[in-house]
Formats: sequence, structure tokens, C-alpha cells
Amino acid sequence: MTSRDIIVGDRVRLIALPAYLKTAEPMPMLRPPDLLEIGDEGVVIDRRPGGYWGVRFAQGAFLLESQYLELVH
Repeated sequence: MTSRDIIVGDRVRLIALPAYLKTAEPMPMLRPPDLLEIGDEGVVIDRRPGGYWGVRFAQGAFLLESQYLELVH
């Protein structure tokens, strides 16, 4: 998936877990990946520098690259 496939407001599903999660806060923190599970769904809230998307899940908002996400149809 390329970043052009995703836009703010899209519903996305987590298809793989990164080595760590980065919170989508003004001062991002690294968190363990077990806060989320593969298959969790969230909503894209913004686009960040460095190829990251801010995604709001029930467990919180995290910064993820496109390779970990797929669009929910």
C-alpha cells in the first residue's frame, strides 16, 4: 500500500505489528507493540512527517507507517 491510498478519515485495519508503537502525542513516546493486536481497526486522524499516519484506535492514538495498515472497505 502506498501513502496515496490512505486519506484522513479512512478506517484502517492493523495487518502487522511494528517492533514498537509510537504514540501520536505532541511529544511521542515509544510503547510496547502488545497494546494493539493484528486486526484492530482505527480511524486515520492525520498525516505526519517521515511517512507516518496518526491512527486513533480504542486503545489510543499511534503513529504507524502504511506498511502496517490496510483500508477497511
